Amino acid sequence: MREARAEDARTEARRLVTSLLGTERPQAGALLREAEAALGAGRVEHCVELARGAPLTRRSTELSAVAALLVGTRDLGEEWWRRPRGDKLPAPDEALAAATAIDPWTDLTVLEMLAAWIADDAADEVWGPPAASADLNSWQAEDRVGLPPDAEPGRRLVVAFDAGGRLDALVVRRPDGELGSNLDFASLRYSRPAEAQWSWGVAAGLGPHRLEEDPDPYAEPVDGDAARTLRAWALDNGASAGQAGEPWRTRGDVVAAVDRVDWMWRSGEWFAWWRAVSALVDGDADRLAARLEDIAEDSG
Repeated sequence: MREARAEDARTEARRLVTSLLGTERPQAGALLREAEAALGAGRVEHCVELARGAPLTRRSTELSAVAALLVGTRDLGEEWWRRPRGDKLPAPDEALAAATAIDPWTDLTVLEMLAAWIADDAADEVWGPPAASADLNSWQAEDRVGLPPDAEPGRRLVVAFDAGGRLDALVVRRPDGELGSNLDFASLRYSRPAEAQWSWGVAAGLGPHRLEEDPDPYAEPVDGDAARTLRAWALDNGASAGQAGEPWRTRGDVVAAVDRVDWMWRSGEWFAWWRAVSALVDGDADRLAARLEDIAEDSG
């Protein structure tokens, strides 16, 4: 069942990335060439610098954000980057140059922030500014959003729930005569930049995604003992020999194996394995030691 869901997600991601970016199997180099044509060489250079500076386990996420910026710039125009935003927000160009996330996106990286920004702007362009926002961690449908003064039964309100994510709330009259609203989960949709971000990440996978670096960070050796322990754990817990691959010697070996293993679609104990493997790839010795202890305790 888990494997079927994983394949369904990959199939949908390939469909979307083909529709939005014209390729079923996205590659970093092709993405950046397309982005340069839409965003301009200077902006893409900044994006590449930020992607190179991220941990290798986060590089796919950063490149997925570039995919969102590519599609969003094509849809909204290159002037989106220069458009003044009033007193609270700088123009996106200024935010990219400063290389610092700003409110309300301080929990994101700079590229993730810009991707969320353009995804929301693209959603507003298509469906109009949202009347309210809702947290979909709760699936309660009734009266989740406040109503505007001119609300009337039958009216649909656009509700934001995520970067580029929208759904409708239907205004209804309750039995007591008061107006209320019901979220229409069937109306859930995402803007094209948000779809590009998700689909590129799923279709391209964790990597390796090389960005013309010398030395190649994926060629750096990893801790041999930890690599053997984590590879053996994967084999003992359901990964095939083909998925685990040859013994892991470099960061690139580990990244490629993680991509093949599809740990996110496996049972819960694989999350501890992922935390250890990500520490191995990122070269975080203290975090790696702690995560290996966690795995040993769980196995014992």
